[in-house]
Amino acid sequence: MAHKNIEIEIQVNVENAKPLMAFLEKNGVFKGEKRQVDEYFSPAHRDFLAKRPVSEWLRLRDADGKYSMTYKNWHYDKKGKSMEFCDEVETNVESIEQTRKIFSALNLKSIALVDKVRKTWTYKEYEIAVDSVKTLGDFVEVEYIGNDENVDPEKVTGEMVAFLKKVGCGKITRNYVGYPFLMLFPDEVKYETQ
Repeated sequence: MAHKNIEIEIQVNVENAKPLMAFLEKNGVFKGEKRQVDEYFSPAHRDFLAKRPVSEWLRLRDADGKYSMTYKNWHYDKKGKSMEFCDEVETNVESIEQTRKIFSALNLKSIALVDKVRKTWTYKEYEIAVDSVKTLGDFVEVEYIGNDENVDPEKVTGEMVAFLKKVGCGKITRNYVGYPFLMLFPDEVKYETQ
């Protein structure tokens, strides 16, 4: 997270992840492999999915028995394309079942379940994850974790794409919507090849 409560990242499919993984094994710091099950919710009184682009997501995560809750509000340009960053508020959760009961009492409805295995490395100012997502396939996420609070999200995400190309990933296909949207509305996803 570059700023407090701001996340700058890209999510892509790459033609070949092997050169990236080899590069990270040699030059990065392996942080581990985890299964993450993310359940997304929307309030009945304010349906997050009603408008496009979907900008708000409320997630409960089970990462191998460690639980968290995250709210994200993505920023978009006038054309509806992601500006590559979001406001993010995250906290640990002691009991995921109790949190689900609270959500139910508040009339928050479960809308999507994303089940993935994530391998994570850090390299310089990036956290790089290689995800294998059930029903969606394999993806790479690169997140800026540097300390520069004045960083330009567009510049940084351009550098992320250049990094992936430099290590030999081949064709890079970006989506600007994230896993839950890919699962819920696959026909609405607009991809960008870089």
